[in-house]
Amino acid sequence: MMKNWRTSWNYLIKYKLILVDKAFYKVVFFCFLITLGIQAQVTTTKLKLKTDSLNNVQQKPTLSGVSDTLKTGVFKPDPVKVVWMGAIIPGYGQILNKKYWKLPIVYGGFMGCAYAISWNDGKYQTYKTAYRDILLYASDPVFKANADKNPGSVSFLQILPKGYTVDNLGGVSGFTSILKTKQDGFRRYRDLSIILSVGYYALTLVDAYVDAQLSDFDISPDLSLRVQPTLINNGFGTNNTLAMQCSFRFK
Repeated sequence: MMKNWRTSWNYLIKYKLILVDKAFYKVVFFCFLITLGIQAQVTTTKLKLKTDSLNNVQQKPTLSGVSDTLKTGVFKPDPVKVVWMGAIIPGYGQILNKKYWKLPIVYGGFMGCAYAISWNDGKYQTYKTAYRDILLYASDPVFKANADKNPGSVSFLQILPKGYTVDNLGGVSGFTSILKTKQDGFRRYRDLSIILSVGYYALTLVDAYVDAQLSDFDISPDLSLRVQPTLINNGFGTNNTLAMQCSFRFK
Protein backbone atom coordinates (compact mmCIF):
# COMPACT_ATOMS: atom_id res chain seq x y z
CA MET A 1 0.00 0.00 0.00
CA MET A 2 2.78 2.35 0.97
CA LYS A 3 4.70 1.37 -2.14
CA ASN A 4 1.76 2.09 -4.37
CA TRP A 5 1.27 5.45 -2.77
CA ARG A 6 4.88 6.41 -3.26
CA THR A 7 4.73 5.29 -6.86
CA SER A 8 1.62 7.35 -7.46
CA TRP A 9 3.21 10.33 -5.80
CA ASN A 10 6.36 10.09 -7.88
CA TYR A 11 4.28 9.75 -11.03
CA LEU A 12 2.25 12.83 -10.11
CA ILE A 13 5.35 14.85 -9.48
CA LYS A 14 6.85 13.81 -12.80
CA TYR A 15 3.60 14.62 -14.62
CA LYS A 16 3.45 18.08 -13.00
CA LEU A 17 7.07 18.71 -13.90
CA ILE A 18 6.33 17.75 -17.48
CA LEU A 19 3.37 20.10 -17.55
CA VAL A 20 5.49 22.86 -16.00
CA ASP A 21 8.21 22.26 -18.58
CA LYS A 22 5.70 22.37 -21.40
CA ALA A 23 4.18 25.59 -20.07
CA PHE A 24 7.62 27.08 -19.65
CA TYR A 25 8.54 26.20 -23.18
CA LYS A 26 5.28 27.69 -24.42
CA VAL A 27 5.93 30.91 -22.51
CA VAL A 28 9.50 31.08 -23.83
CA PHE A 29 8.32 30.39 -27.40
CA PHE A 30 5.59 33.01 -27.07
CA CYS A 31 8.07 35.59 -25.77
CA PHE A 32 10.40 34.71 -28.65
CA LEU A 33 7.59 35.36 -31.16
CA ILE A 34 6.75 38.66 -29.51
CA THR A 35 10.42 39.63 -29.61
CA LEU A 36 10.63 38.79 -33.32
CA GLY A 37 7.47 40.79 -34.00
CA ILE A 38 8.80 43.81 -32.13
CA GLN A 39 12.14 43.61 -33.93
CA ALA A 40 10.38 43.28 -37.29
CA GLN A 41 8.18 46.27 -36.51
CA VAL A 42 11.17 48.34 -35.41
CA THR A 43 13.08 47.35 -38.55
CA THR A 44 10.10 48.25 -40.74
CA THR A 45 9.74 51.58 -39.01
CA LYS A 46 13.44 52.35 -39.50
CA LEU A 47 13.27 51.39 -43.17
CA LYS A 48 10.20 53.56 -43.63
CA LEU A 49 11.90 56.50 -41.95
CA LYS A 50 14.98 56.06 -44.12
CA THR A 51 12.84 55.82 -47.25
CA ASP A 52 10.92 58.97 -46.32
CA SER A 53 14.18 60.78 -45.62
CA LEU A 54 15.58 59.73 -49.00
CA ASN A 55 12.40 60.79 -50.74
CA ASN A 56 12.50 64.17 -49.06
CA VAL A 57 16.14 64.63 -50.02
CA GLN A 58 15.47 63.55 -53.60
CA GLN A 59 12.43 65.78 -53.94
CA LYS A 60 14.36 68.95 -53.16
CA PRO A 61 16.67 69.02 -56.20
CA THR A 62 14.01 68.01 -58.74
CA LEU A 63 14.24 69.22 -62.30
CA SER A 64 11.00 71.12 -61.93
CA GLY A 65 12.36 73.02 -58.98
CA VAL A 66 15.61 73.75 -60.79
CA SER A 67 13.76 74.86 -63.90
CA ASP A 68 11.49 77.10 -61.85
CA THR A 69 14.52 78.63 -60.18
CA LEU A 70 16.17 79.18 -63.51
CA LYS A 71 12.98 80.70 -64.89
CA THR A 72 12.69 83.11 -62.03
CA GLY A 73 16.36 84.03 -62.41
CA VAL A 74 16.07 84.91 -66.12
CA PHE A 75 15.88 88.64 -66.82
CA LYS A 76 12.54 89.35 -68.54
CA PRO A 77 11.47 93.01 -68.81
CA ASP A 78 7.85 93.97 -69.36
CA PRO A 79 7.46 94.98 -73.07
CA VAL A 80 4.47 97.24 -72.38
CA LYS A 81 6.29 99.10 -69.61
CA VAL A 82 9.39 99.39 -71.79
CA VAL A 83 7.41 100.98 -74.64
CA TRP A 84 5.54 103.42 -72.39
CA MET A 85 8.65 104.53 -70.53
CA GLY A 86 10.56 104.85 -73.80
CA ALA A 87 7.75 106.99 -75.19
CA ILE A 88 7.84 109.32 -72.17
CA ILE A 89 11.64 109.48 -71.87
CA PRO A 90 13.52 108.71 -75.12
CA GLY A 91 16.10 105.99 -74.54
CA TYR A 92 14.62 104.82 -71.24
CA GLY A 93 13.31 101.66 -72.87
CA GLN A 94 16.88 100.65 -73.72
CA ILE A 95 17.85 101.33 -70.11
CA LEU A 96 15.08 99.04 -68.82
CA ASN A 97 16.30 96.35 -71.25
CA LYS A 98 19.86 96.84 -69.92
CA LYS A 99 21.07 97.61 -73.45
CA TYR A 100 23.22 100.51 -72.31
CA TRP A 101 25.49 100.32 -75.35
CA LYS A 102 22.57 101.52 -77.51
CA LEU A 103 22.18 104.80 -75.63
CA PRO A 104 24.90 106.67 -77.60
CA ILE A 105 23.22 105.54 -80.83
CA VAL A 106 19.77 106.59 -79.64
CA TYR A 107 20.77 110.01 -78.33
CA GLY A 108 23.20 110.57 -81.20
CA GLY A 109 20.35 109.99 -83.66
CA PHE A 110 18.09 112.41 -81.78
CA MET A 111 20.83 115.04 -81.76
CA GLY A 112 21.32 114.61 -85.51
CA CYS A 113 17.59 114.95 -86.14
CA ALA A 114 17.41 118.05 -83.93
CA TYR A 115 20.37 119.61 -85.76
CA ALA A 116 18.79 118.90 -89.18
CA ILE A 117 15.49 120.48 -88.11
CA SER A 118 17.21 123.52 -86.63
CA TRP A 119 19.53 124.11 -89.61
CA ASN A 120 16.82 123.71 -92.25
CA ASP A 121 14.41 125.89 -90.28
CA GLY A 122 17.07 128.60 -89.92
CA LYS A 123 17.71 128.59 -93.67
CA TYR A 124 13.98 128.63 -94.32
CA GLN A 125 13.46 131.65 -92.05
CA THR A 126 16.35 133.49 -93.73
CA TYR A 127 15.03 132.99 -97.26
CA LYS A 128 11.48 133.67 -96.10
CA THR A 129 12.52 137.08 -94.74
CA ALA A 130 14.53 137.83 -97.89
CA TYR A 131 11.62 136.86 -100.14
CA ARG A 132 9.25 139.09 -98.15
CA ASP A 133 11.66 142.00 -98.32
CA ILE A 134 12.25 141.71 -102.06
CA LEU A 135 8.51 141.71 -102.65
CA LEU A 136 8.30 144.97 -100.65
CA TYR A 137 11.28 146.29 -102.59
CA ALA A 138 9.44 145.68 -105.85
CA SER A 139 6.08 147.06 -104.70
CA ASP A 140 6.82 149.79 -102.12
CA PRO A 141 8.78 152.87 -103.33
CA VAL A 142 9.50 154.06 -99.80
CA PHE A 143 10.98 150.71 -98.82
CA LYS A 144 12.97 150.70 -102.09
CA ALA A 145 14.37 154.15 -101.40
CA ASN A 146 15.41 153.19 -97.85
CA ALA A 147 16.97 149.95 -99.14
CA ASP A 148 18.98 151.83 -101.75
CA LYS A 149 20.24 154.24 -99.08
CA ASN A 150 21.11 151.48 -96.57
CA PRO A 151 21.81 148.28 -98.56
CA GLY A 152 23.41 146.67 -95.51
CA SER A 153 20.05 146.58 -93.70
CA VAL A 154 18.22 144.77 -96.52
CA SER A 155 17.98 141.01 -95.95
CA PHE A 156 17.92 139.86 -99.58
CA LEU A 157 21.06 141.86 -100.34
CA GLN A 158 22.90 140.27 -97.39
CA ILE A 159 22.48 136.74 -98.71
CA LEU A 160 23.81 137.52 -102.16
CA PRO A 161 26.83 135.37 -103.05
CA LYS A 162 30.16 137.16 -102.91
CA GLY A 163 30.80 139.04 -106.13
CA TYR A 164 27.17 138.93 -107.31
CA THR A 165 24.53 141.64 -107.59
CA VAL A 166 20.78 141.53 -108.13
CA ASP A 167 21.31 142.32 -111.81
CA ASN A 168 23.70 139.36 -112.18
CA LEU A 169 20.95 137.00 -110.94
CA GLY A 170 18.28 138.15 -113.41
CA GLY A 171 17.25 141.39 -111.79
CA VAL A 172 14.57 141.77 -109.14
CA SER A 173 12.16 139.36 -110.80
CA GLY A 174 14.82 136.69 -111.36
CA PHE A 175 16.20 137.01 -107.82
CA THR A 176 12.65 136.87 -106.45
CA SER A 177 12.12 133.56 -108.21
CA ILE A 178 15.39 132.22 -106.77
CA LEU A 179 14.44 133.27 -103.24
CA LYS A 180 11.03 131.66 -103.63
CA THR A 181 12.60 128.39 -104.74
CA LYS A 182 15.09 128.42 -101.85
CA GLN A 183 12.35 129.20 -99.34
CA ASP A 184 10.16 126.33 -100.51
CA GLY A 185 13.12 123.96 -100.66
CA PHE A 186 14.31 124.56 -97.10
CA ARG A 187 10.75 124.43 -95.81
CA ARG A 188 10.38 121.03 -97.44
CA TYR A 189 13.70 119.87 -95.97
CA ARG A 190 12.62 121.08 -92.52
CA ASP A 191 9.33 119.20 -92.73
CA LEU A 192 11.14 116.10 -93.97
CA SER A 193 13.55 116.34 -91.04
CA ILE A 194 10.61 116.45 -88.64
CA ILE A 195 9.06 113.39 -90.27
CA LEU A 196 12.37 111.52 -90.10
CA SER A 197 12.71 112.47 -86.43
CA VAL A 198 9.27 111.05 -85.66
CA GLY A 199 10.15 107.90 -87.60
CA TYR A 200 13.43 107.55 -85.70
CA TYR A 201 11.57 108.06 -82.42
CA ALA A 202 9.16 105.26 -83.37
CA LEU A 203 12.13 103.08 -84.38
CA THR A 204 13.65 103.40 -80.90
CA LEU A 205 10.36 102.24 -79.40
CA VAL A 206 10.17 99.26 -81.76
CA ASP A 207 13.77 98.37 -80.93
CA ALA A 208 13.05 98.50 -77.19
CA TYR A 209 9.89 96.39 -77.62
CA VAL A 210 11.66 93.72 -79.69
CA ASP A 211 14.54 93.58 -77.20
CA ALA A 212 12.09 93.11 -74.35
CA GLN A 213 10.24 90.33 -76.18
CA LEU A 214 13.43 88.49 -77.16
CA SER A 215 15.33 89.06 -73.92
CA ASP A 216 15.09 85.35 -72.98
CA PHE A 217 15.51 84.04 -76.53
CA ASP A 218 18.84 82.37 -77.32
CA ILE A 219 19.72 80.78 -80.65
CA SER A 220 23.37 80.04 -79.94
CA PRO A 221 22.89 76.34 -78.97
CA ASP A 222 20.53 75.66 -81.90
CA LEU A 223 22.25 77.28 -84.86
CA SER A 224 25.76 76.82 -86.17
CA LEU A 225 27.54 78.16 -89.25
CA ARG A 226 30.16 76.14 -91.06
CA VAL A 227 32.46 77.59 -93.71
CA GLN A 228 34.58 75.23 -95.78
CA PRO A 229 36.24 75.11 -99.20
CA THR A 230 34.49 73.18 -101.94
CA LEU A 231 34.77 72.37 -105.65
CA ILE A 232 31.98 73.44 -108.00
CA ASN A 233 31.40 71.23 -111.00
CA ASN A 234 31.02 73.52 -113.99
CA GLY A 235 30.00 70.79 -116.40
CA PHE A 236 30.62 70.62 -120.13
CA GLY A 237 34.06 69.14 -119.52
CA THR A 238 35.53 72.31 -118.00
CA ASN A 239 37.68 72.38 -114.91
CA ASN A 240 36.11 72.56 -111.48
CA THR A 241 36.05 75.90 -109.66
CA LEU A 242 37.37 76.32 -106.13
CA ALA A 243 34.90 78.18 -103.91
CA MET A 244 33.85 78.65 -100.29
CA GLN A 245 30.70 76.97 -98.99
CA CYS A 246 28.61 78.26 -96.08
CA SER A 247 26.17 75.91 -94.43
CA PHE A 248 23.78 76.39 -91.52
CA ARG A 249 23.03 73.50 -89.24
CA PHE A 250 20.03 73.41 -86.90
CA LYS A 251 20.42 71.09 -83.91
